[in-house]
Amino acid sequence: MEYNIIEEKNRLIIKDMKDFDPKHTFECGQAFRWTLEEDNSYTIVAFGKILNVKKEDEDIIFSNTNIDDFNNIWYNYFDLARDYGAIKKELSKDSILKEATDFGQGMRILNQDPFETIISFIISANSHIPRIKKSIDLIARNYGEKIDDIYYSFPTAEVLSKADPKDIREICRVGFRDVRIVGTSKMIFNKEIDLNKIRDKNREDAMKDLTALPGVGPKVADCILLFAFHKDDAFPVDVWVKRVMEYFYLKEETSPKKIGAYGDKKFGKLAGYAQQYLFYYARELGIGK
Repeated sequence: MEYNIIEEKNRLIIKDMKDFDPKHTFECGQAFRWTLEEDNSYTIVAFGKILNVKKEDEDIIFSNTNIDDFNNIWYNYFDLARDYGAIKKELSKDSILKEATDFGQGMRILNQDPFETIISFIISANSHIPRIKKSIDLIARNYGEKIDDIYYSFPTAEVLSKADPKDIREICRVGFRDVRIVGTSKMIFNKEIDLNKIRDKNREDAMKDLTALPGVGPKVADCILLFAFHKDDAFPVDVWVKRVMEYFYLKEETSPKKIGAYGDKKFGKLAGYAQQYLFYYARELGIGK
């Protein structure tokens, strides 16, 4: 898609940008390396870069970047080639999703680094966002490379494969996930699971690869497929998706597996988008709680 971009020193202004709100995008549970600043902008760390994102009226301002990084990193990271207006129009044929897409109208599904996403969602199991964010930040600070005085890049699989699980547990506060993090890192570094090949596989085959990793079950695998490999038909079922699906659609207590199958069938190739809009809508409004 084409955008009207004004380039200034160390920042870009994207004029009249539709279908993008940093709050909806960063606070919908798909990413953890962001900080809400006092001016309501968001500072993120991704792919070894630091970016500040702010919405002002109908414009989006990217600070601490340039047009080359926009074209080479941020255009894909924010999924800017995709027409989210068309996605929301299709989903809005469902009256419940019409409400959900209106509520989270500026959400975009990010294309995140696969290894960082895998480790992040292993950490996310049975945890909450502030704790997840803290653990990921500690991993970056202790095992990543320094970018500036505040921020660090996320470490590579090679680095974490050589870490002592006890250190990760005690220093990075990951609890029982320590051995899983190191074990997964070793498998990826040794190419027992080749992340480069997952993108070209269908969801079922990719799921088999990912669930072979320690700490990756079906729900975590679907999160990874959606947020790092853009498998748009992935439908992760967490507690909020379970609640909203039971509340609006199923009308009874239902197992996550059956909810996932229902979501796959009902939403088809747009299941991942439907899931994210429903998740954000339900969690923010406490629906079904």
